[in-house]
Amino acid sequence: MKARIFIDGSEGTTGLRIHERFKGREDIEILPISQELRKDAKERQRLINSSDITILCLPDAAARESVSLVENEKVKIIDTSTAHRTEEGWAYGFPELSERHRQAVAEGKRIAVPGCHATGFISLLYPVVTKGILSPEYPVSGFSLTGYSGGGKSLIAQYEDGNRSVEFDAPREYALSQQHKHLKEMKKITGLSREPLFSPIVADYYSGMVVSIPIYTEFLKDCHTPDKLREFFEDYYMDQKLIRVMNRAGEEELKGMMAGNGGSGRDGLKVYITGNEERIVLSAQFDNLGKGASGAAIQCLNLMLGCEEERGLNL
Repeated sequence: MKARIFIDGSEGTTGLRIHERFKGREDIEILPISQELRKDAKERQRLINSSDITILCLPDAAARESVSLVENEKVKIIDTSTAHRTEEGWAYGFPELSERHRQAVAEGKRIAVPGCHATGFISLLYPVVTKGILSPEYPVSGFSLTGYSGGGKSLIAQYEDGNRSVEFDAPREYALSQQHKHLKEMKKITGLSREPLFSPIVADYYSGMVVSIPIYTEFLKDCHTPDKLREFFEDYYMDQKLIRVMNRAGEEELKGMMAGNGGSGRDGLKVYITGNEERIVLSAQFDNLGKGASGAAIQCLNLMLGCEEERGLNL
């Protein structure tokens, strides 16, 4: 029997990409909603409660409203918004972090997909903090370089406007008040004692991102060189299908430069460990629309359905 899937918010960037990943899948039945009823609460409620799994691709307030419409206790929800990522009763949709996370996704009814910046940040910090290599008291700082698609339809329109301002030609730092919406999950999921100093940068390309975290090696336990820390990450993410830890050969292929769009169009994530014996930089390269959004949602759905977690994904 096919799984009945409703995508609430299917016209947004994430919703459209999820639709693309369902093409050719014979185990999925998409419950359609007519264009004129996309925002009709009664029709959305009917479809949500008729589904096996509803995927929310909505702003936070609308996502909370959709959850409130659930009456059928068998309905499972995958939320791609920020609304429920640190809420009790919601599994954090990053199965590679631990067997506990994987089981919570596979068996859960309420799954919150990580934010794109948080995906890169947590993929790098969670392993070293939980294994005691880096203290949760360490004053973490980080930055990201991302394509403009992460800002949704409004930002996409601004960047693709033929009459746009010249300021869009250059990379632009934002969240200058240090109040980025992903900070809450960055702190909670990794177990840090404080929110990190985080500086995101948006640039003039469509998709893909790099999240980087610099660390002084004197504050690391045992893994004081890039090679040793790389070995640790290789062991931690061993056999994970969507996360790949790059060796020196992979680093050499970059020729000293790491492009923000290097992972564009793919649903996996690459981890790079660079630097020297005094200062190391942890970097995650992936697609903000892939492992950072729709790809992660599909991975969670696959685990919930009990099929291969990479089904329908581009690795």
